[in-house]
Amino acid sequence: MASPVTDSAGLSPLIETVSWNADAVGTLSMPEAEAPMSSSVLNSCNIPKPPPLPSKIVTRNKHPKWPPGSCFVPKETKDMWDKLFKDGNGADLCIFTEDKSCIFAHSSVLSIASPVLGYRIRQSKIKHGMKYIQIPGLPHDAVLVFIRFLYSSCYEEEELKKYALHLLLLSHCCSVPQLKRVCICYLEQDFLTTENVIDTLLLARKCDAPRLVLICVRMVVKNFKSVSSTEGWKLMKRIYPDIEQELVESVVEADSKKEERQRKIEEKKVYTQLYEAMEALLHICKDGCRTIGPRDKMLKGNQIACNFPACKGLEALVRHFSGCKTRVPGGCGHCKRMWQLLELHSRMCNEPDSCKVPLCRHFKEKIQQQCKKDETKWKLLVNKVIAAKNGSYLFSSR
Repeated sequence: MASPVTDSAGLSPLIETVSWNADAVGTLSMPEAEAPMSSSVLNSCNIPKPPPLPSKIVTRNKHPKWPPGSCFVPKETKDMWDKLFKDGNGADLCIFTEDKSCIFAHSSVLSIASPVLGYRIRQSKIKHGMKYIQIPGLPHDAVLVFIRFLYSSCYEEEELKKYALHLLLLSHCCSVPQLKRVCICYLEQDFLTTENVIDTLLLARKCDAPRLVLICVRMVVKNFKSVSSTEGWKLMKRIYPDIEQELVESVVEADSKKEERQRKIEEKKVYTQLYEAMEALLHICKDGCRTIGPRDKMLKGNQIACNFPACKGLEALVRHFSGCKTRVPGGCGHCKRMWQLLELHSRMCNEPDSCKVPLCRHFKEKIQQQCKKDETKWKLLVNKVIAAKNGSYLFSSR
């Protein structure tokens, strides 16, 4: 096999015909929490200080870096089992591979290492004192690496890189969870490309590897244009049209979420600017800013920096509003904007009687005469402006 990319495409037709067994998943029991001590007990005895917190906190986003170790047994044990496998002394089993070549092994060792292989060996026929089974559809060297792992629990890293997909298929079908975990770890971290992600996805679905499936789907969504032009995608489209439809729907959903998220970000900017304008308006009308403010305040001039980012723009709008000759709602665009800001302030103001913003009380009285439809729109606007100020707009329900 030349490379994982070119040879992995041959796995797609084979995946559909292979029977497999689901792995058993264990559960961990959590320790029971101790009941809290009462205040009287705490005061009556000297309680030692609690132990320090762990220095390293493992999160679900941190995965072990591949490779986790190419051998799981001591070197002496590895050498002994490798020698037994390579020499084949006392072998009573012949495994035929795709190219009709034979791998000699010990049926007792394989039966212990893999219950599935053990069942097939017991069902096999015996000729001249030798049992015979077949593992078709996979390269001879991939089967050789797999059988060697059953003996010594070891593998060569280069062989794993070359036959990762084949070994994942074998380890799943033959119920060898230790090798399956190694293959999945490598495929998740160092194997995936736009050329082989579809073959890996199809195999992961058949081999009950949900996290690998999720990683493959994310890669397809992220690189959909490149992946959809590969031979693997074309083959999947012809053989598994339902899976192709699922992936296309995932891409559409991801694009919709991205557009929705961008839209919410832009909306949040607008509502944040409106809230800053409300603060600046109250600042100008109550305290005064530089060259504009109430008559009873001493203005500080242009040289003083203002802490309100919207103050400069709002100052120009207030000056225009005070001197505009067509200052009626709808008559001037700038004045119309000022009327809207004044009404928005009045709806957010809780002290209309003592408020120094012009027309605050007037708009409060006008609210009572508005129709229900307009009132609903204004309430929604006020809620969004307040949510943007609190930093919770992106998470608030519409």
